[in-house]
Amino acid sequence: MKSTLAAGTAQPLPAESVPQLIAATAHTLPEQVNALARARAFAEPLMAGEMLDSGENTLAHADAVAAILKGIGGSEAMQAASYLVHACIHLNKPEEVIAKAFGANFAALAVETTKLMRVQQQARSAEHLDDPAVQTENVRKMLLAFSRDLRVVMLRLASRLQTLRFHAAAKRPVPPSLARESLQVFAPLANRLGIWQVKWELEDLSFRFLEPDTYKEVARLLDEKRGEREVYMEHLRARLESDLRARSISASVQGRPKHIYSIVKKMRGKSLNFDQVFDIRALRVVVPSVKDCYAALSWVHQQFKPIVEEFDDYIAKPKPNGYQSLHTIVRDDNGKPIEIQIRTQAMHEHAEHGVAAHWAYKEAGAKGYAGVSASGDYDAKIAVLRQLLAWERDLAGTASQRGLFEDRIYVLTPDAAVVELPQGATPVDFAYAVHTSLGHRCRGAKVDGAMVPLNTPLQNGQTVEISTVKEGRPSRDWLNAELGYLTSHRAKAKVRAWFNAQATHETVARGREAVEKLLQREGKTAVRLEDLAVQLGFKSADALFEVVGKDEFSLRNIETVLRPPEPLLPPDDFLLLKKTRTNESAPKGGVLVVGIDSLMTQLAKCCKPAPPDAIRGFVTRGKGVSVHRADCSNFREMAARSMERVIEVEWGTPKAAASGAVYPVDVAVEAADRQGLLRDISEVFAREKTNVIGVQTQSVKGTAWMTFTVEVADSGRLNKVLAIVAGVTGVRSARRR
Repeated sequence: MKSTLAAGTAQPLPAESVPQLIAATAHTLPEQVNALARARAFAEPLMAGEMLDSGENTLAHADAVAAILKGIGGSEAMQAASYLVHACIHLNKPEEVIAKAFGANFAALAVETTKLMRVQQQARSAEHLDDPAVQTENVRKMLLAFSRDLRVVMLRLASRLQTLRFHAAAKRPVPPSLARESLQVFAPLANRLGIWQVKWELEDLSFRFLEPDTYKEVARLLDEKRGEREVYMEHLRARLESDLRARSISASVQGRPKHIYSIVKKMRGKSLNFDQVFDIRALRVVVPSVKDCYAALSWVHQQFKPIVEEFDDYIAKPKPNGYQSLHTIVRDDNGKPIEIQIRTQAMHEHAEHGVAAHWAYKEAGAKGYAGVSASGDYDAKIAVLRQLLAWERDLAGTASQRGLFEDRIYVLTPDAAVVELPQGATPVDFAYAVHTSLGHRCRGAKVDGAMVPLNTPLQNGQTVEISTVKEGRPSRDWLNAELGYLTSHRAKAKVRAWFNAQATHETVARGREAVEKLLQREGKTAVRLEDLAVQLGFKSADALFEVVGKDEFSLRNIETVLRPPEPLLPPDDFLLLKKTRTNESAPKGGVLVVGIDSLMTQLAKCCKPAPPDAIRGFVTRGKGVSVHRADCSNFREMAARSMERVIEVEWGTPKAAASGAVYPVDVAVEAADRQGLLRDISEVFAREKTNVIGVQTQSVKGTAWMTFTVEVADSGRLNKVLAIVAGVTGVRSARRR
């Protein structure tokens, strides 16, 4: 991917210029021209004059990548994407713009490839690719990127091969991190996918840059007797082809090129000298059918002496990447070893291009994200993904990587997307990894088509399908470590969060009910709950309900807001009252203010005192003395703030009380709501000659809350009336407020 250009850093095209670019491209190349040509025409003006960090012209690089892809059977979309990935750098909204010009299939491929290129470039810039942990993370991100669109792997392999080719042709050094990544990550990936043609060239070029002296030495040894060897091998090739045809086997026999890196690996792995490497001389026999493969093998073994321990039948038992062929090593009349591979034409094409080249992606009318449109294509995609997972296990088996891959696994969704999970993960972990809702609603699972318990540990490469219910909730058993339902920390956190949310919901509901009851009792049901919460210092009504539901916030605090205290006298107007006791008669209203007969008094509305309640007085601003019940919460708060304003008061003499004075008192009744309830309670008050001057009622969830304001001369008499009210059918409590 381009980062720094020779002519400066590229700037994204402004959005308004994109439609003109698309229009110009369409005008130059009409619709019937293939997508590859249109993609090149689209990208060419964007890449004009650009150079990659390697010094290679960007457009020339894209041309070469497209040619490599074509050579290994890549689709037109893959070839077109070799241009579009570079165009992405110049576009503010690349996916949207490319989709408009070429379709979503092309856009998705280009954007996904660009993302992966950035990831890999960042990993190399860290200059720690020799650190196994860095390589592991790179591989992990590649796997996940490939799972979104498998064609990405083809583009990345072709691009990397071209980069190495350019450096070799230009005789320029390659950064060690890039060469190491090519040898340790890209070449094994190409091998795992069976793209042998790309694999061997990546290996040889990478090795050439990493160990130039060893590379030159082996190349020199191969060249020393090249002429003599080639003459001999051509004679042997013609003889083998002629003899097989004489036996009615239509065979094509070619010399097989030897690759320096594979020779060095054999020399090092088996501690051999160059002359001891068997397959310096090699032939490949391509025949029409599997039957012909074994017939040709039989004839070869009759003509030459086979080395039995070097025979491999990859037709009967293919390699994990699908490779099939017969491999045998024989000795000629002079005792020289010769490697011979025998395969069908289909096996040969598969060996050269690999399974990845056979994905049937359609450039038009493709279904799904990556264009998989038929069951055969789906099966191919699954097969390739399994090879990717096996590739990771190959890396995990090396000494430098052992242990780094053991902490996680990769499994597949029914749509063939890769999901990364910790080792020991279960189908429930998988469900939560795909989507939180899927996890909550998970009720069953199939692994590779077979039903399994939800606590079954998953293995690398398995396909997992989750059965769900429409409305579901997690089970508390899933959090029980002994039952083994969850391994992933992420999944456990999501289950805990669900239960915490439910607990919070119940707490909020409990708090809401308590606050609403208080508002009913206070006759303040018109108060907006959100405004009340803000007034009390909470961000929302739910925040208030939560602390009330947890009993962390007293309802008395809300009562204080609903019943504002009486205004106080300003300091300069405050009357200095001397507390004295006299036997003077009570002023109007039946209240005696001790020592100051003429001082105006009023009964507090918050607690509505009535004889013989214990009462206290509080001097207010401009309204004289406010008389409260001694147990009134408002009075206690005011007294705590201004004790000097408190004075003693007492009820007048019985004579004054007998004069017919009455006092309004609030009575709260809680009952099971039913028809006729209000009538029955009102009849009790009427029979007991208790005048009702106000009623407020409200029913909440089958419970009736009633507040009666009655006039009484004596609160003691009221207690007897309330006892009778409490006996009315359905009444749960009747008390003075």
